[in-house]
Amino acid sequence: MTTTGPALAPGAAPPRGSRSTAALPGSATASPGSAPPGSAALELRGVTLDYERSTIFEGLDLRIERGTVTTLIGANGSGKSTILKAFGRLLTPSAGVVELDGEPIRGRSARQVARRLAILPQKPLTPSATTVRDLASRGRHPHQSMLRPWAVGDAAAVDEALAATGLADLADRDVATLSGGQLQRAWLALVLAQQADTILLDEPTTFLDLSHQLDILRLVRSINRRRGATVVMVLHDLTLAARYSDRLVVTGGGRILADGAPWEVLTPEVLHEAFDLDALVIPDPTSGAPLVVPRDPDEGREDPEEHDRVTD
Repeated sequence: MTTTGPALAPGAAPPRGSRSTAALPGSATASPGSAPPGSAALELRGVTLDYERSTIFEGLDLRIERGTVTTLIGANGSGKSTILKAFGRLLTPSAGVVELDGEPIRGRSARQVARRLAILPQKPLTPSATTVRDLASRGRHPHQSMLRPWAVGDAAAVDEALAATGLADLADRDVATLSGGQLQRAWLALVLAQQADTILLDEPTTFLDLSHQLDILRLVRSINRRRGATVVMVLHDLTLAARYSDRLVVTGGGRILADGAPWEVLTPEVLHEAFDLDALVIPDPTSGAPLVVPRDPDEGREDPEEHDRVTD
């Protein structure tokens, strides 16, 4: 595809105004059994995905490189969350194979998968009478067993996750008293405490105001850069997706419409095909990433009634 501006280089400094993030749990060493950098963290091979008796994708191939942030975008109902559920073993393909770290995900126990793959659904059920620390502590469950109960290392992982998400001072608060942005960070603290190499996030900024959306996406980018975590997420805001992702995958019509770096994917042609949107794509003056500016089809048109009033 023809690019329309400079790409935002992976690993570049965060945008101006971003907040610093505390050390992230698991950043010093790789998880046991993790695959080497550059290999596929997740892969769909010849996958057919059905939902409510309808085939959403047939023969779908999609590879997620380790250590990258990939965002799935597309119109409502285009299958973004369906792909995420397939990666997370929440939806079983009727054909094809889903692989985690180069091995079929179906051949592993739930505990084995959870040690490598963390999932934050779009609307997680918030438990009642639970503190922020208790919620984050649930991320340690995959690492425990009858022979290995709660240990000092588990407590340290939770403390680091709370510090990284800026929730250390709210650790003893009931989650029911948190604001929307604080609650989403509490769920991310659970994901961090889990110390999985690969993270799936389904619309992590939904229902948040813009400042909290930015906080969450800065945190996600920091998790990727400091821990080397692989992140796959679904977002609706195209400009934010471009700013905080290495790669965009556009879904529509039962297939992948476009796949690549933000400047390769967010072209007027792709936006029209995927969203039926007429838009300009210009460099964001702050980050240099693509900025999508929708055109109003009525702008520039003369209103006949207004013209008559002026001429009268």
